[in-house]
Amino acid sequence: MQSVWLKHNGHSDLIVIFGGWALGAEMFRHLAGPGDVLFVDDYRDLDGLPDLSNYQHRTAVAYSFGVAAFAHLDASVRDQFDRSVAINGSPAPVDRRLGIPPVVFQKTLDGLSQASFQSFAALCYGESQPNLEFDVAARAAELATVQQRGAADCPTFDRIWISQKDRIFPPANLARAFGGQEDVIRSIDAPHVPFTAWDSWQEVVA
Repeated sequence: MQSVWLKHNGHSDLIVIFGGWALGAEMFRHLAGPGDVLFVDDYRDLDGLPDLSNYQHRTAVAYSFGVAAFAHLDASVRDQFDRSVAINGSPAPVDRRLGIPPVVFQKTLDGLSQASFQSFAALCYGESQPNLEFDVAARAAELATVQQRGAADCPTFDRIWISQKDRIFPPANLARAFGGQEDVIRSIDAPHVPFTAWDSWQEVVA
């Protein structure tokens, strides 16, 4: 994993964002809150979290492929977090009933290019996006690794968000993926990237 601090002021509270595939951290930068914020992505490996022991409270926000990445972490790593939130992702990221259908995933991997990525970004945001930096070889390797890594056992989350306009992970598949946790699932009328609906981290993690 690669990591970058979005806010690092030595606060006692920390949010770690397990981001999605290839879209980066920009979608999170407007969210207000007093705590430090660390963004991680690139799931070709699952190493690289810094030492978090100095923080009094730690919240994991797992988004898209970040849900599976978080679920695959060793339990001792996940147990560092006092609260965990899943957003528009599944612990079974490539699955006909629980994640992205394998046929769709394979077509994405086989046809990956700058142009196809721009189409993917438009689906994620619900509208066309400016040209985004994209390393085809690295992101193809990440997709292949996610596919090969497969499903993880589903952790217990404190909040689960499912966008009803998600065109990446079918909402019905996500509802099935979190069977048994229906009491913490909340629906949101948004595309795969839902973060413009919120102004603060408190709204996301509450």
